[in-house]
Amino acid sequence: MRAGDLLRQLDQRLLPPLTRAVARLGDRSGRSGVLTWAAVLSAAAVLGTAVWAADDAPVGDRTVGEVTRVGVADGDSVPGYLRSAAADLAALSPTAPATGDGTYALVVLDAYLPPQRLTAVLGDVSVSTVFGRVPLPGRQTEIVRIPALRVPDDVVAGMAQVATRKDGEAADYRARAAGVRGDGAADRELRERYATDADVASAEAAAYRTGCACVYAAVVRAAPEVLRGVASRPDVRAVDPAPEVYRLDRTVFNPPLPEQHDVVRPPADTGPGPEPTPVASGWSTPSAPSTPSTPRPPVPMGESSEPAPLVTIPSPESPSVEPTEAAPPSVTTSPDATGVGLLPPSPS
Repeated sequence: MRAGDLLRQLDQRLLPPLTRAVARLGDRSGRSGVLTWAAVLSAAAVLGTAVWAADDAPVGDRTVGEVTRVGVADGDSVPGYLRSAAADLAALSPTAPATGDGTYALVVLDAYLPPQRLTAVLGDVSVSTVFGRVPLPGRQTEIVRIPALRVPDDVVAGMAQVATRKDGEAADYRARAAGVRGDGAADRELRERYATDADVASAEAAAYRTGCACVYAAVVRAAPEVLRGVASRPDVRAVDPAPEVYRLDRTVFNPPLPEQHDVVRPPADTGPGPEPTPVASGWSTPSAPSTPSTPRPPVPMGESSEPAPLVTIPSPESPSVEPTEAAPPSVTTSPDATGVGLLPPSPS
């Protein structure tokens, strides 16, 4: 047999089985590669999903604990504050703030006004809150913060609530005075102090019940050009813009009182006199009047006639709205402050 015939026969016998074996090995290798890539892609997908879920987890509010202060503090120069507020208002950008709802501002009045006078001053801006106190000569009276979504209706309603609370305070002081039965000098002094506090609370109640001239500032929100118009109106002492404010519940407003003309200082409760005595600002802690040798029973914060902290009365009936939400067009005031309380003031 020739060599060519032998090789031909070997090819016919050996090549087909080898071809089939190689084909089977190729199929197995392909399937193994596909499975390997599928496993790698699945692992990558699981890892990517885990990373995405971790990044998408809610993050806590990083602004918790941050408080913005607008207004004056003890020791501030009142003329300096008024000049600074005027300069800030003049420099306020027409595009501030980033939202289209306007800029928050503290409107400081140059006199105590009754609720009905507020319409002429604040009628075309969104009002969140008004500040008031009864200016009894020589007496420290409480500074109250009244949510006012409708001016003057909500201010009148808020004053009525304060009057009811003051009636309760007066009755409580009289009961305390009646409970001091000793005849010593300290007992007589304590009874007299309770009686004086009852008289002050009764006077405050009577004033608020009649819609007194007690409002001296307001927190508003409007466009910069509107705020500049408000600053030029009669009865307006200053408009202090606060474009950095976005949440009223993280802001402390402290306007100067109409009788504060030089420096913001702690008050002196001297009793009735011909001239009103300057009263402490909302951030300051009033100086304690002289106390008798017998300690005075503690009175809950906000139950005193002294103007130490701001006291917020309940908001008028209105839909609950987030502080940063725009005001509805049907009312003249902003719902930003609905149910919003200012943080307790603290000395600067």
